[in-house]
Amino acid sequence: MSKAEVHKFFPQPIFSYEIENFKEINKELSKFIYDEYKNDGEGVKRSNINGWHSKSFKFEKNNAAFKFAMHIEKYIFDVFKQYGWPYKADKVKINEMWSIINKKNSYNQAHIHPNNLLSSVYYVKAPKNCGKIIFNNPNQISLNRFPKDLKKTEFSANLQKIEPREGVLLLFPSYLWHSVEPNLSDEDRIIVSFNINFLD
Repeated sequence: MSKAEVHKFFPQPIFSYEIENFKEINKELSKFIYDEYKNDGEGVKRSNINGWHSKSFKFEKNNAAFKFAMHIEKYIFDVFKQYGWPYKADKVKINEMWSIINKKNSYNQAHIHPNNLLSSVYYVKAPKNCGKIIFNNPNQISLNRFPKDLKKTEFSANLQKIEPREGVLLLFPSYLWHSVEPNLSDEDRIIVSFNINFLD
């Protein structure tokens, strides 16, 4: 029997980049985030369970959030290019940016980011065993019943996990359901997230 030609239509891309100069950037972001935490320890309630979720950052010239947004523009541009979307800096907007600090045993429930195009996770601090991010398969095939002893492949898996690593930026479609495992380490897990959309 000849080998099948497999057409992989309608993939669900999760783009992963190790950003340049991340150690220096993370040092500045970490101080900025802990300052935010010190000023507003209550934060807001979203998908976070026991963890701290900041309010949306204010982009003030030369603060860490503003400089980070400028630094990652080229990675956003690359994602647009791979999708075949037009990219014009004055037509693409980071809707909001925030941080999450997950202390020991904190985690994030499954959620999406409605009314956005792309969403992100950037790892500022990611100690060992701090919790993988989990993406759920949005395709209808994931609702089907499979044999119990099925070996999961890229065609049949209901979810996929990515190990967090400092300096790594993930960009993905905002409609993808995702969650975060509990932080089992004794250190903080710190991320920055943001949403991207087209301006009308």
